[in-house]
Amino acid sequence: MKTYYRNIVIWSGLAIVIGLGVGVLDALFGRILDVVTDFRIQHFNMLIPFLPLIGVLIVFLYRRFGKTASQGMGLVFSVGHQSDEVIPKRLIPLAMVATWLTHLFGGSAGREGVAVQIGATFANFLGDIFKVKNRHIIVMIGMAAGFGGLFQTPFAATLFALEALIAGAIYYRAIVPALIASTVAAETSHFLGLEKFSFILTKLPILDASLIIKLLFIGTIFGLTGFAFAWLLTFTRYRLTTLLPNPYVKVAACGVILSLLFTILGHGRYSGLGTNLIASAFGGGQIFAWDFALKLVMTVVTLAIGFQGGEVTPLFAIGAALGATLGLALGLPVTFVAALGYAAVFAAATNTFWAPILIGCEVFGYALMPYLMLVIIVSYMLNFNKSIYTAQDMLQNMFEAKKKN
Repeated sequence: MKTYYRNIVIWSGLAIVIGLGVGVLDALFGRILDVVTDFRIQHFNMLIPFLPLIGVLIVFLYRRFGKTASQGMGLVFSVGHQSDEVIPKRLIPLAMVATWLTHLFGGSAGREGVAVQIGATFANFLGDIFKVKNRHIIVMIGMAAGFGGLFQTPFAATLFALEALIAGAIYYRAIVPALIASTVAAETSHFLGLEKFSFILTKLPILDASLIIKLLFIGTIFGLTGFAFAWLLTFTRYRLTTLLPNPYVKVAACGVILSLLFTILGHGRYSGLGTNLIASAFGGGQIFAWDFALKLVMTVVTLAIGFQGGEVTPLFAIGAALGATLGLALGLPVTFVAALGYAAVFAAATNTFWAPILIGCEVFGYALMPYLMLVIIVSYMLNFNKSIYTAQDMLQNMFEAKKKN
């Protein structure tokens, strides 16, 4: 028992250092990404034709310098599952630069994957210095810091880091240090000027039988959408690699098609993070019924062919746009359903439960929690155990493997 608490104290001390370091790196990454995004919006016509060439450059950088770092989130999960112990430090600059390039030239991608990789790599580096044995715990702490520093939602970041590695299981020993790291990272990145998105909902509908039926329906749609994103991402990666095994040919050929589609379909409306769609959903802007579907497809193809970035912010955008459309169709407040979609599509696509509920509360206010619980229970159940993180283990599968052994 003494060893147990001593380890928590040690991990918590390291968590402060991890939070500070990762918060600085997240702020650097996020603020430059904001500048890159603004520049792309202003010079879209000039930049978008070069998307295929930039894809070739990104593939070259990873193949030439990446080595095991090219596994990205897969490597992070491998260390988290204790099947590996090494995350090369080169992963941090590679992931940052490749994501900046993807966004600068019009690709549709997120940023959380990079932040989580930054956090895990930095934490693993400290683990090497201090010769930490429980490397998977340190990696979880780093993941929480990366997510928390970028989105400034420390409670959601903590649960995300503990839930994402194994669906259906939570490493309770890591809760306190992970929360410390995510909180320190969030405060650090905020102090350094990285802004947090929040939209507090004040007027919520009465939770009666009619609304519950609508919420169950809405949760079903969100769950199937998250499942579709996760399944399509895996399927598209496999099919395109089968059809175009040369990674340079794949990213160049598909990049030409993407460049044309981004130009024709909304003139960059579906490029980048998708924060424009989020802003429209919550700011009274125009949302088309097909926005969520086009953003979904563009993000899947962008990531499947070799561009870099995360999936979470586009998932927020897909959920918010779909929620705004459903809100209009069902006669419910648009921002209310958009907020539910923001969290519920993320839940289904990542196969996580508590983190999406908490991110919805931290972004939109804790008064939304009863509605979030109901919708996310449904969406989480209907993702058929699919996840954007293909290296994610399933608790049920682990039990079955143990029985066979």
